[in-house]
Amino acid sequence: MDEQGTRLYESARDVLAGGVSASMRMHPYLGRPFYLSRGEGAYVFDTAGRRYIDFNGSNGAALLGHHHPAVTAAVQRGLELGTIAAAETEYHQELATMISEVVPVAERVRFASTGSEVTLVAVRLARHATGRSKILKFTGHFHGLTEPFLFKADEEGTGVVLSSGGVPELYGGDCVIVPWNDVDAFEQALVEHHGEIAAVICEPVFYNAGCIPPEPGFLELLRTRTRAEGTVLIFDEVLSGFRMALGGAQEMYGIAPDLCTFAKAIANGMPLSVLAGRSDLMEQLAPGGPVAHSGTYSGHLLSVLAAIATVDELRKPGVYPELRRRADAFYRALQELFDQKGLAVRVQGLGARFGIYFGRREPVRTYADALGHDHELNARFVRGCLERGVYFHAYNRAGAPGHSGFSLAHDEAVLEESLARMARVIDELAAGR
Repeated sequence: MDEQGTRLYESARDVLAGGVSASMRMHPYLGRPFYLSRGEGAYVFDTAGRRYIDFNGSNGAALLGHHHPAVTAAVQRGLELGTIAAAETEYHQELATMISEVVPVAERVRFASTGSEVTLVAVRLARHATGRSKILKFTGHFHGLTEPFLFKADEEGTGVVLSSGGVPELYGGDCVIVPWNDVDAFEQALVEHHGEIAAVICEPVFYNAGCIPPEPGFLELLRTRTRAEGTVLIFDEVLSGFRMALGGAQEMYGIAPDLCTFAKAIANGMPLSVLAGRSDLMEQLAPGGPVAHSGTYSGHLLSVLAAIATVDELRKPGVYPELRRRADAFYRALQELFDQKGLAVRVQGLGARFGIYFGRREPVRTYADALGHDHELNARFVRGCLERGVYFHAYNRAGAPGHSGFSLAHDEAVLEESLARMARVIDELAAGR
């Protein structure tokens, strides 16, 4: 592996808290960050100049691939315009119009910088609109690292406990957590907290634990029951947005939430997030209403221009049929490699993101299923892939596999090369079984 990366980490620990700029940049199977020097298309390069096929993709943000010419040109245009911040431009309206045309529920749009920010504002809007305070979320779903979401289910599954230091425990009284895809638990929570729940928030496709789609009828149930309860339904599409359909999971499944959030892939790696939804809710945001939201860097011009270029690329005819065809073929071939060697491994993917569950052959339907995977075998696979020039960084803070993915720059030749390299790793795993 890259010895310069080890030296960088040793010196970084003297100036960066924990040696990193963000906790999840610590590679779970290296004991240090995986340092990159640049990215190009489907590839990233380490500090020694070695090339890797990239299955992280900036945590899924680089859906078009790295250094995409249209996005690069858009950012360069923004630099020429003076790196404007804290001001509205014609481009903000242009992007908002584009989003309203492709995202089913986007009657109004508001820009911010991070996914954590827009999920927090979505909850704030729901609380204002309903006059209630409680939020129902699902075990393991990730909605950022702000106070409303820094709780997890306790071991008995009957209450919540803190998942971070520095958060007042009393906030936990407003957090209701139930298992994903569990109809009975969801219905019971609505009964127990009738008239108290401001919002139900979910990842409509549970990518934070690899890829756990909703069971048939589950999203429909969420929509029907929240509407009947007067509760705001929020789809956190920071991960699912643009991965399998231009309008996200809400387009693919035909279920319109009340509010939704996007980030990551919308600007192909530039920092931009979006809160969108019903106009009667969105117009409660300041300055039109009393719900606070603003920011100097909200909808930064460079990111807005990058997003316009990104959505333009994604709107081209045939993009999503080809993406889904390529994805299905790749996941099927990868599963066959494990099956041929008799390894208990489950590959689950939808669109451009996927999870690999080691130590399991059956479909992964719940978070408990995901937590039961074989960490040691996973670690050996990821390290073996890195040695052969294939980069994975998937993990979940609680121990689930996490999500990996590919970009539009991963053409058939790149994916075939990836499978050939991974086949050698799988051979070694089987030999050492």
